[in-house]
Amino acid sequence: MVGSSGDFIEAAGLLSYDPATIRRIYSGHPQRLLRRLWQTLVPIGLYLLGVGFDRATGRLSRPARARGRAKECAELLVQLGPAFIKAGQALSTRPDIVPPMLLEELAQLQDQLPGFDSTLAMACIEEDLGQPVEAIYDQLDREPISAASLGQVHKGVLKGGAAVAVKVQRPGLREQITLDLYIVRNIAAWLNRYVGLIRSDLVALIDELGQRVFEEMDYLNEASNAERFAALHRSNRRIAVPLIHRAATSRRVLTMEWIDGVKLTNLAAVKALGIDPDDMVQVGVNCSLQQLLEHGFFHADPHPGNLLALADGRLAYLDFGMMSTVSRSSRTGLIQAVVHLVNRNFSALSHDFVQLGFLAETVDLEPIVPAFETVFGQAIEQGVSRLDFKAVTDELSGVMYRFPFQVPPYYALIIRSLVTLEGIALSVDPSFKILGAAYPYFARRLMEDPDPELRESLRDMLFDGDLFRWQRLDNLITSASLQDQLDLEGLLDQVLDFLFSPGGGMLREQLVEAAVEQMDEFGWQTVQRLGQRLPRQLQPPGLRGLEPVTAKDLELLSLEPVARLVTILRELPGFDPQLLLSRLPRLLREPDLRRMGLDLARRLAERGVVRLLRDVLVTPETRRGVGVS
Repeated sequence: MVGSSGDFIEAAGLLSYDPATIRRIYSGHPQRLLRRLWQTLVPIGLYLLGVGFDRATGRLSRPARARGRAKECAELLVQLGPAFIKAGQALSTRPDIVPPMLLEELAQLQDQLPGFDSTLAMACIEEDLGQPVEAIYDQLDREPISAASLGQVHKGVLKGGAAVAVKVQRPGLREQITLDLYIVRNIAAWLNRYVGLIRSDLVALIDELGQRVFEEMDYLNEASNAERFAALHRSNRRIAVPLIHRAATSRRVLTMEWIDGVKLTNLAAVKALGIDPDDMVQVGVNCSLQQLLEHGFFHADPHPGNLLALADGRLAYLDFGMMSTVSRSSRTGLIQAVVHLVNRNFSALSHDFVQLGFLAETVDLEPIVPAFETVFGQAIEQGVSRLDFKAVTDELSGVMYRFPFQVPPYYALIIRSLVTLEGIALSVDPSFKILGAAYPYFARRLMEDPDPELRESLRDMLFDGDLFRWQRLDNLITSASLQDQLDLEGLLDQVLDFLFSPGGGMLREQLVEAAVEQMDEFGWQTVQRLGQRLPRQLQPPGLRGLEPVTAKDLELLSLEPVARLVTILRELPGFDPQLLLSRLPRLLREPDLRRMGLDLARRLAERGVVRLLRDVLVTPETRRGVGVS
């Protein structure tokens, strides 16, 4: 590691990741490069020689040997330092590059290193903030309470009495990171050039990693992330975000509100606060989904140390260095992919992967569709709520490794975020299924979001060809009702919007057809009963000799689709019939409702004429004789 007394000034002034500048800096000072190359390439070379020998002798085909080499790789990355740890963590979410067994070992990489000398930490604070420590803090613990690859955290009290956590960056970190990224980038370029088995652009992966690490090293950027996150979730009373103290914050020093809480994985401590751990996990799941699918700005590193349960029932998020964004089109694409997955439309799902950037438009999707069916088919049979996310992603990783997939950076971070969150949840509830916990949120979003593409996705979900699947609507609304934040009035408005939208034409047709069937049947039974009260000589020919119609037969059967919808809505928490009545004026103003009424009248008139000629004026014997039913 480059010491603080010998900081490389040119690199220290590099505030954003720039591969060209880094190359210029280190190519002009080969002595620094050669020293670090010796420290890194020798152990890497020895490891690769060992793996090559195992492969040549067939020993690598033994699962135990392959697992041992995978563990050895993860341990080597930890020994090589922060940049290599970050590279390993980035590769742990890239099943298109890394074989499944190595993927599992890299996923367990811990971003933890021993703390550094507190004297250096205090000197960094004074240098960056331009004042003695005593002038800024009433009290600041010299020993850190935690340490990671980029820095360590001290507990303190600001002038004025506010308890704070102070994160201080490791001395010489930027210099070491830039040098290691330069080395790793050149290794990646060599692998891309000479190893034909690697399809993905490793240099682009390292550049993406470099950009993110430089963002993490800029604590002003982390402060802005925390403030943005807090603003986005201000209306959520179950989420807490530490206040940033800007006056005591710089690029290498971050001072934030101290938050007293316990890790979600410490079940005894969570329960001692009088909090249900399962409820807290659900809060975390809902918040993660809101980050991903509503705000498009999400916490990519929700490990146990960054999620705390508070005594007042809130869930606190910490450490906003690793954040990422998801574009509106990608968020919509992810929801559409879930719809196609639930509908078992694997052909459409393969096209979703093209739209989301996993597959090039030139890729032949034909062999990928059956691979998807193998991975997802049996799992979907058990229902979304029982889907094992880890098992499915593991199998999907195998598919991505075999076929020409390229994982977009945002997706890699999403998977990292969800897998980490599921790991926390499983420590609370071993039977936890993240997709089952997430589906109510997904259902609410699909029902409430006015986005035109999601309206089309809702139509895809509810229709099987031209047939409306009421059971799917029932499942969606029932799932959505499990959400605490369900907007029942908004949900009703969205149902009406969908009914009278261009995509709701088939549903309107089914409602009219159901109304015609029911009213025609009721009318015919009424005519039969009235006719049977007449003297036989006055009865029309078609009514003679028919079975008597009972009062039970005359019950106006409620229009089945409407009845089912009303039943579904009545079971929702907080439902009030007044919610439906208050929407009658809007219904009466709908042009399509008037058209439905005219269509209903026309069809009933046609049915009436047919009934008169076929059933009233013709005897039953004559109808049977000519084969009329």
